[in-house]
Amino acid sequence: MIIDIHGHYTTAPKALENWRNRQIATLGNPTDAPKPSELQISDDELRESIETNQLRLMRERGLDLTVFSPRASFMAHHIGDFNVSSTWAAICNELCYRVSQLFPENFIPAAMLPQSPGVDVATCIPELVKCVEQYGNVAINLNPDPSGGHWTSPPLSDRYWYPIYEKMVEYDIPAMVHVSTSCNACFHTTGAHYLNADTTAFMQCLTSDLFRDFPALRFVIPHGGGAVPYHWGRFRGLAQEMKKPLLEEHLLKNIFFDTCVYHQPGIDLLTKVIPVDNILFASEMIGAVRGIDPQTGHYFDDTKRYVEAADMNPEQRYKIYEGNARRVYPRLDTALKAQGR
Repeated sequence: MIIDIHGHYTTAPKALENWRNRQIATLGNPTDAPKPSELQISDDELRESIETNQLRLMRERGLDLTVFSPRASFMAHHIGDFNVSSTWAAICNELCYRVSQLFPENFIPAAMLPQSPGVDVATCIPELVKCVEQYGNVAINLNPDPSGGHWTSPPLSDRYWYPIYEKMVEYDIPAMVHVSTSCNACFHTTGAHYLNADTTAFMQCLTSDLFRDFPALRFVIPHGGGAVPYHWGRFRGLAQEMKKPLLEEHLLKNIFFDTCVYHQPGIDLLTKVIPVDNILFASEMIGAVRGIDPQTGHYFDDTKRYVEAADMNPEQRYKIYEGNARRVYPRLDTALKAQGR
């Protein structure tokens, strides 16, 4: 089985974006804000949006299951207040749940949280609980920068985040550390902000003793870990200067990386530098990079091709494709076993 642990609902029916635009347009007049009940998207519309996009490509590329969460750039936690984020998160999470019910063998949901800059993260817990207990979500997306590129929140090692971590440990779910849209002109959303955040999250963990407080906490750092694998020697050296344990002991029991790296040399580097037990297959399709690579004639985000061509044995590929996902996402493993898979 090939499990893609990084999928977003980027192809949702246009009605979702229209509803969101109405919500944003009425930020100064909440009494005029659209009601969730005004968003009407039928099951047939959901099926069409999936069958002609994600599911079609999954079948073409030989992928079996996608961990499916709301569109990352649409999370936009910097817009409005907590009530705005709470309503928006609930709508987006419900749509991903509905997709998982329409295609139970192909999609399983992960939740976005109703984060809001400067607001206690404990306010996110009711949505998290609902998504796990009612929707069967197997993970959450955690935005380390709800401000949208201005980094006004404490680092991930700060006790500010502990209410979320405590719930993650209780439910035995991982968090994909994933930012949203950048409203800072200095940082392009997908070309800079995403990759900066991946690197920043790793360094925040390196400089702390977070996993001493939460030994069972698990983070997935997407996009191949940003700059982390490329600068592994730098991070090893910094940890040594800070008198931290070896990174294998200090971080790699708790931090994992995905394969959303869109060329062969990048995957080759990732699989040579990072232990295979810490790499999970992902493609993020249909996502930030949708075109065809003129050098190969294949889609940039067809990451299975890179994993197949990397210098690995079958057991190592099994871990990346399936084994590690079942271990890092225990609720996913339970759900698959319930299906007889």
